[in-house]
Amino acid sequence: MKNLKIQALKIHAALLQAFGEPIWRTPLPAIDELVSTILSQNTNDVNRDRGFNALRAKLPTWEAVRDAKAEDVIDAIRPAGLANQKGPRIQQVLRAITAERGSLNLDFLAGLPVEEARAWLTKFNGVGPKTAAIVLCFSLNMPAFPVDTHIYRISGRTGLRPEKMTVEQAHPHLESLFPPETYYAAHLNLIRLGREVCHARKPACPKCPIIKLCEYKEKTK
Repeated sequence: MKNLKIQALKIHAALLQAFGEPIWRTPLPAIDELVSTILSQNTNDVNRDRGFNALRAKLPTWEAVRDAKAEDVIDAIRPAGLANQKGPRIQQVLRAITAERGSLNLDFLAGLPVEEARAWLTKFNGVGPKTAAIVLCFSLNMPAFPVDTHIYRISGRTGLRPEKMTVEQAHPHLESLFPPETYYAAHLNLIRLGREVCHARKPACPKCPIIKLCEYKEKTK
């Protein structure tokens, strides 16, 4: 049986060699990243950003978003898709944070152990493990490994996780395989691999930089 931690490191190293050290867009404050990630659910980055920027243009503060009429928020974020769901969800989260903390600032999370910070975020409706991990990793520089649809697919194909493991279970599982210092680069490079090579349908296996580390090629012969 192969050592999955060694396998994860080999995959990380191969992707660094192929793609280089990735750079995330300019980090957002944690509350901004939280809203942005909720907007990103079931859509692409372009539509997420269009919805986010339209929301900020219409309602320039998070307090204004929190206190606005629901239809104003829904109308602003329509480019991000599923606006009727995401608008009320964003407002509910902002109101719940205000009720608990008295303000809309999440910087205090950086002073908590990562599991405590994760639990605090995921207690809000609409904030799942991926959303929480993105906020912790990219806004607060905390050791969390977000698992999106690309990473979930690739980790299954490469044998890094059991096939029937759920997305929720994959978060702690993959965090245990990759060293914390690799989370940032590994997350971004795995997503790039999923977008450019390891497609859900018809993956471009011949040009895959981790083909020698992948079990999926055996199934497609």
